[in-house]
Amino acid sequence: MKPFEQFINGRFVTSTSTDVIEILNPCTEEVLSLMPVGSVKDADLALEAAEASQHAWKSLSAIERAKFLHKMADVIRENRVALAETLAKEQAKVIDLAQVEIDVTADYFDYNAGWARRIEGEIIQSDRQKEHIFLHKAPIGVAVGILPWNFPFFVMARKIAPSLVTGNSCIINPSSVAPNTVMQFAQLIEKIGVPSGVLNFVCGKGSIVGNALSKSPITGIISLTGSVGAGQKIMEAAAENITKVSLELGGKAPAIVCADANLDLAVNAVVSSKIIFSGQVCNCAERVYVEDSIYDEFMDKVTKKFTKIKVEDAFATNNPDMSSLVNKDQLDKISEMVEYAKKEGAEVVVGGSRSSQFDKGYFYQPTLLTNVTQNMQVIQEEVFGPVLPVMKFATLDEAIALSNDCQYGLTSSIFSENFNKVMHASQELQFGETYVNREHFEAIQGFHAGWKKSGLGGADGKHGMEEYLQTKVIYAQYR
Repeated sequence: MKPFEQFINGRFVTSTSTDVIEILNPCTEEVLSLMPVGSVKDADLALEAAEASQHAWKSLSAIERAKFLHKMADVIRENRVALAETLAKEQAKVIDLAQVEIDVTADYFDYNAGWARRIEGEIIQSDRQKEHIFLHKAPIGVAVGILPWNFPFFVMARKIAPSLVTGNSCIINPSSVAPNTVMQFAQLIEKIGVPSGVLNFVCGKGSIVGNALSKSPITGIISLTGSVGAGQKIMEAAAENITKVSLELGGKAPAIVCADANLDLAVNAVVSSKIIFSGQVCNCAERVYVEDSIYDEFMDKVTKKFTKIKVEDAFATNNPDMSSLVNKDQLDKISEMVEYAKKEGAEVVVGGSRSSQFDKGYFYQPTLLTNVTQNMQVIQEEVFGPVLPVMKFATLDEAIALSNDCQYGLTSSIFSENFNKVMHASQELQFGETYVNREHFEAIQGFHAGWKKSGLGGADGKHGMEEYLQTKVIYAQYR
């Protein structure tokens, strides 16, 4: 088994690093591939290629650049099944969900291509006679995208599509946990004619490759999706050159369930938001606050739902709800957090331990916790797994205060049939997104952005595309 090659300057080249990382199937623990650890030299070669190609790329009309995005969407759709199978194998994503990720990624490329004719500037009235003030939007230069392991293929498009359509060249650093699908995409697009150097893929550890890309004076913007710790390291690396950063980091999403909510709808939405990809999603419902008058009824319904969650291999044919965690580190972390919650006094209603039904793999039981308090670790820190703590509240303002009592501010939700309550909560919740009477999952035309330690900048829609642009103002005096 040979390690991946790096895709730099329009062709695949052997990494200058000989060290490799084994990429495992989380369900079976079999080795799927070998990824190079990567080197600073690999990063430098990609940066030089991206810088050399960017001027010619930005000089193309936006609609010409958009044609390449459409080609990327086409090649994804032509290989959608094979890509979904690779994705499911490398990260234990249930095959149906993996297929959704592949298909939405194709749509994302097409959606961003549609912005080609809608990148707009302004004409501003001058204080002087015979002068116009023109405000232009210009590409930043070289964009670096650093990917997570949980939605690597979709987030890849989140970095590539807006950066390319706005005239930037791009370097992608895949996750060291789940690089296979991204590198399969690199192989597929090798022949669609993207100018050499415009799009590069450099595998390697974030501490080596990601750091080198972030510290370089060539880099114009760094877009990272990852943990708060990773975001802090990127900011430190970017500080020397005052490089722009766009960061989507951790989350600890609260769900508020009011007494006047449609309870079945709320239970279904909360559970689906918790178990999608085994809870390894930054906008998953991570804690639930339930009004005290309906608490017992809610717990009865949610307990029944949790006991019926099907956990199987990602390729199981009986449509499982979730599969293995992505690796042993995740399994150990979640196990430790639940054990600590027990010591702090939490009561396990469902689950609460590693799954014993599988001989191999990193499976953890869907876990429902009660008797939790606001100061517990399981309420304050991101679990990123299939663990749901539930608390009572007496008034809506109390629930809002409990929700806001957190270092994160990515997503939140409220379930109520009362318009006034919904609008009050939406106004007061300190989160970039609030979902009303629905599951936690964003739209490609929205704007996915975190407050507080959940990040800077954002992705998706018009505002996500504009992250990759900078402003130039021209004062034009004429006679």
